[in-house]
Amino acid sequence: MEERVYALFGVFGPLLVYMSIIVSLVLSPWFSWESNALSDLGHAVNSDVASIFNLGLLLAGFLLMIYALTVFQKHAKYSSFCLLVSTFLVQLLAAFNAAYGSLHYAVAVPHFVMLSVTSIVYTVEKRSAVALITFLVVMFSWLLYALNVFNVGIAVPETVSKLVVLWIMYSAIRIYFGKESTSTL
Repeated sequence: MEERVYALFGVFGPLLVYMSIIVSLVLSPWFSWESNALSDLGHAVNSDVASIFNLGLLLAGFLLMIYALTVFQKHAKYSSFCLLVSTFLVQLLAAFNAAYGSLHYAVAVPHFVMLSVTSIVYTVEKRSAVALITFLVVMFSWLLYALNVFNVGIAVPETVSKLVVLWIMYSAIRIYFGKESTSTL
């Protein structure tokens, strides 16, 4: 396939994550930002929208995995490896949803950590201000949550963490239009 087609996977993967979260939230009047985790939407036993939420994660992870293994690897060698690990973990989140209890959390924590590591690696590798800014915003949201500055549930910093994919989309758009250089490290 042409490089531009693979670049689109880096755009549509994150969009799919956002769409599945939004559709799941709209169809879940029980969801509370003060007491739920996003993972509660994917709970295979307790959530009517689990199939929407988990399929969105699974497909988004698959699209981003293809992006990481193909065109992104040519432009950001080290970041693509990190993104590959993160996309694998997001697929595991869909498979081992919240119904799996501690196994789900054993996958969720490394996923969020790997998203941050990927952002840091991309910031260094490509000298990306966009990746740095999204990383800092995400870390700040987790800090505010940890310090209990606001009365919110874990779903809030989890949702803010999804901002990390903005730099992935940005990189994919730059590759699509031929404005992204090959790896600099």
